[in-house]
Amino acid sequence: MNTANPVYRRRLLSHRIGIALSVIAMGIGLAFLAWILWTLLVNGFSALAPSLFTGDTPAPGGEGGGLRNAIVGSLMMVGLSTLVSTPIGILAGIYLAEYGDRNRFGQITRFVTDIMLSAPSIVIGLFVYALYVAKVQHFSGYAGTIALTLIAVPVVVRTTDNMLRLVPNSLLEAAFALGAPRWKVAMLVRLRAVKAGVITGVLLALARISGETAPLLFTALNNQFFSADMNAPLANLPVVIYTYAMSPYDDWRSLAWGGALLVTFTVLFLNILSRTVFTQKTPR
Repeated sequence: MNTANPVYRRRLLSHRIGIALSVIAMGIGLAFLAWILWTLLVNGFSALAPSLFTGDTPAPGGEGGGLRNAIVGSLMMVGLSTLVSTPIGILAGIYLAEYGDRNRFGQITRFVTDIMLSAPSIVIGLFVYALYVAKVQHFSGYAGTIALTLIAVPVVVRTTDNMLRLVPNSLLEAAFALGAPRWKVAMLVRLRAVKAGVITGVLLALARISGETAPLLFTALNNQFFSADMNAPLANLPVVIYTYAMSPYDDWRSLAWGGALLVTFTVLFLNILSRTVFTQKTPR
C-alpha cells in the first residue's frame, strides 16, 4: 500500500482517531466503575460483621441489628422465582426455536418477549399490584415472586431461543435421519448441544432480579421482623437498602452500605460465573 496516497492516509487517520476515541471511552467507563466499586468497598466493608447475617433489621433509633430477615426474604423470593421462570423460559424458548418462524403465535410470542425485556421493572410491579395485590388486599412474598418471575422469564426465553439457533442443521438432520421424533430431537439433541448457554441465560436472569427494587415496593413491600410467611409482607435486601440509605440514622446507613455490597458482589459473581464456567461456544 502506498502511504503517500491521500485516500489511504485519510482512512488511516480516521482509523486511528476511532481507535483512540474507543480507548478513551472505555477508560472513562472503567474509571467510573472502579470509583463506584471503591466507594462501595470503603463504605460497605466496615458493615461486614457476623451480626449482619445473624441480626434482624433494627427499629428506628435502635443500635446494632443486621440484615438476616432481608437476606432470607430475598433468597426465598429469588429462589422461587428462579424455580418457576427456568422451566417456563426454557420450554418457551424451545417452542420459539422450533416453531416460532412458522406460525403467527410464535411471532407474537417473540414480539411480546422483546417488549417484556425492555419494559421498566416499575411497570411490571404496578401490573402485579393491580392484578394481585389489590385483589387480595395485602402485600406478600408471592406477589414479589410473581413480579420477579415476569422479569426473569423473557431473559431465559430469549437466551434459550438464541442459543438453540446456533445448533447446525446438519446435526438436526442427522438425528431426523435416524428416525428420532421432533420432540426428542429438540430435547435430547438440540437442547443438550447448547445446555451451557441455556444455563448462562438462567444465571443472567438470576443476576438481574437479585437487585430489583421497584417491583418489590409494590408487591412484597418490607417487614422489619423475621418472617418466612410468603403470604405476608416480606423483608428483602433491595427495599431495605433503599429505605435505610435515605434514613437519618448512621446505623441504618451503614447497614444499607453492607447490603449494597452483598447485592453487588452477588450479581458480580453470577455474571463472572456465567461468562467463564458456562461459556457456550458455537456448536460444530
